[in-house]
Amino acid sequence: MGEEGSPSSMGSLERDRELLIPVSMELLGSTNASSSSPHHHSGREAFYKVIRSWASKKFMTGCVILFPLAMTFYITWWFIHFVDGFFSPVYAQLGINIFGLGFATSITFIFLVGVFMSSWLGASVLGLGEWFIKRMPFIRHIYNASKQISSAVSPDQNKQAFKEVVIIRHPRLGEYAFGFITSTVSLQHTYSVEEELYCVYVPTNHLYIGDIFLVSSNDIIRPNLSVREGIEIVVSTGMSMPQILTTLNLHMDDRTRSNLSF
Repeated sequence: MGEEGSPSSMGSLERDRELLIPVSMELLGSTNASSSSPHHHSGREAFYKVIRSWASKKFMTGCVILFPLAMTFYITWWFIHFVDGFFSPVYAQLGINIFGLGFATSITFIFLVGVFMSSWLGASVLGLGEWFIKRMPFIRHIYNASKQISSAVSPDQNKQAFKEVVIIRHPRLGEYAFGFITSTVSLQHTYSVEEELYCVYVPTNHLYIGDIFLVSSNDIIRPNLSVREGIEIVVSTGMSMPQILTTLNLHMDDRTRSNLSF
């Protein structure tokens, strides 16, 4: 009985061992996979973070490069359409539909107006028109404000609202502000001594709102900048400021030279 049972018991043990080996291998594989999965997961997250950071930086770089180009083309395209709209309806009534013809006509018209107004007859006609406009209650204020803004960049130095770009000490010692000389005034003291003062306009909101200061000529620093360059600096909120500023003052005292830090 014992000898007959021993082969069967040995066979059952071998069968159990064959069944247990795959199960143990699966358990070992699952434990190895579970132990290595956190490393895989963390490595994958780090890789994705690097890719996202790289992609976002390149995207922002593309936006920074394309934004000024897109704005320039958009404003130019809008300006062409705006100017073209003055004379394009006239050509449309004549049956001529050529894009840009109204723009070319408007540019030519503006040029001819400039030539005509530079003559004695044109100045007389302009003076007569301003005489009528300045007697209108509400329109004269709009015209005067618009004329002052346009005169700021006038190529005629005699009619230019901003005579010169200057730097003054404002609002306190050691700080400087950009300004534009608009006129001069003579200040008469009680002891009959006159002092020449410059009327300096310091813009605080681009070019439309600002403060007016009466500054002595000794307290004015004249940089080597044109009026248009000064306007560009103000409108661009200082982003077009040159890295080095040179002054035109020939008779500056040692104290002024030591205070300048350009």
